[in-house]
Amino acid sequence: MTNPPAVGRLVVVRTRAELSAALEGTPAHAGRVALVPTMGALHAGHAALVATARSAMRAGDAVVVSVFVNPLQFAPGEDLDRYPRTFDADLAVCADNGADIVFAPSVEEVYPGGEPSVTVHPGPLGSVLEGTSRPGHYRGVLTVVAKLFGLVRPDLAVFGQKDYQQLVLVRRMAADLCMGVQVVGADTVRETTGLALSSRNAYLDPQERAASTALSRALRAGADRGHLGAGAVVAAAREVLAAEPRLQVDYLALTSVDLDDPPASGEARLLVAAVVGSTRLIDNTAVQLSPG
Repeated sequence: MTNPPAVGRLVVVRTRAELSAALEGTPAHAGRVALVPTMGALHAGHAALVATARSAMRAGDAVVVSVFVNPLQFAPGEDLDRYPRTFDADLAVCADNGADIVFAPSVEEVYPGGEPSVTVHPGPLGSVLEGTSRPGHYRGVLTVVAKLFGLVRPDLAVFGQKDYQQLVLVRRMAADLCMGVQVVGADTVRETTGLALSSRNAYLDPQERAASTALSRALRAGADRGHLGAGAVVAAAREVLAAEPRLQVDYLALTSVDLDDPPASGEARLLVAAVVGSTRLIDNTAVQLSPG
């Protein structure tokens, strides 16, 4: 078997066989492995995920970043074809932040023979919030993550908190299916305006980008009212969103940290999704509730 190609100290692999060879050919074969699953178009938020994975590993352990635009999580009419692809720049982000291996498989490598007949059902949580607007989305997410866990066999996997529902579902899957993976949630990285970093921000024109800051402003306004109770949190956030006519709000929801009904007091989560122009954005923040 030929050795996988390398970019600097970074090894780039595209097949299951190359991935196995790369892991077995590093000291990590006897150590631990961290995985950062991505769809590419990496930005500073992804860089923070890779850095988080690297900091959790010891010398000789391996950090694997997957770069794969997963067709199974896109519904008809969504942005699969135009989703940004910037592989050369992605490699630089991975190398600069301590990754050892980039796994960039083809669709045929991940789904040999086409769409799999066995997939991971997300349960009731997959049909609320994002699941209401994007039916089948989390079936696709959990299926590809389960495949990546099976291929990479990581001890630890890092996901961003911006996709909070995804983080909760992946944690539940890992626990319920006894996958033996520690799932870590990394803080959302934001622009100076407060806008959460997302690969889809590249779709926004200057006016849409300005309008999009209403999401983070609404979340901050809601979180600042936590001492007044749940009703005040939602009302404050809704007021900010209503003042931005370019937003088409999909949902604004206050939940528990596990995405159930919000508690009367203690830690909760405020989540929002909206369409700006033709771009759908999501964001969320922690809220500390006191009885109102």
